[in-house]
Amino acid sequence: MMRAGGLLKLVVLVSVLFVVVFLAFELLESNMNLNLGKVLARYAPAETVPTSPPRHKCGLSKPCPEDHFAFKITSGAASVVGPKICFQDNVLMSGLKNNVGRGINIALINGKTSELTKTDSFDMWSGDVEQLIKFLKEIEDGSIVMMATFDDPGTKLNDEARNLIAELGSTSISILGFRDNWVFVGGKGIKTKSPFEQHIKNNAETNKYDGWPEVLEMEGCIPMKHET
Repeated sequence: MMRAGGLLKLVVLVSVLFVVVFLAFELLESNMNLNLGKVLARYAPAETVPTSPPRHKCGLSKPCPEDHFAFKITSGAASVVGPKICFQDNVLMSGLKNNVGRGINIALINGKTSELTKTDSFDMWSGDVEQLIKFLKEIEDGSIVMMATFDDPGTKLNDEARNLIAELGSTSISILGFRDNWVFVGGKGIKTKSPFEQHIKNNAETNKYDGWPEVLEMEGCIPMKHET
């Protein structure tokens, strides 16, 4: 009986020892895995965070060089939505700003400082073309001139007004007519024709809208005017 009791105690002791050793190994392995995970995480490359495409001034498709001004100009849509003129990421004229009107919309910018100097719109359907002529004659040398049409820009235009706009670098002003769409960027004192001009004729067969052609949108980079 004594031998049987001693043997039973030994079996229990060995079993307890086995359980203790097993649990010790399990705990050690768990700690090793945890520490290894921390080490690997420390040296693992950071997750790539998706980024949105960079935004350029006025929403241009690509940035302008440092010594250039960014612009985007949009003509009016039929007689419903007014034009929009953006320069150096500032909206100068738009329907939301409530400073556009039927006819020809004009923004003047200082070509050296990029400061807005004046905005105005001239009704070429029922307005007075002499007001437009006076405005054009008073533009100072070195000014950047941005123009966008809305509804009808051509009915009241006369030769004098067309010639003054042509002197700013426009080539399409001579044929601008009833309900045409036109956007233009030129300058006072420019010696060559402007590369920034788009024109589309009012044509019943090709018009996008009932009685009006499609909207024109133009963007670009204007060289700064340096001191001479």
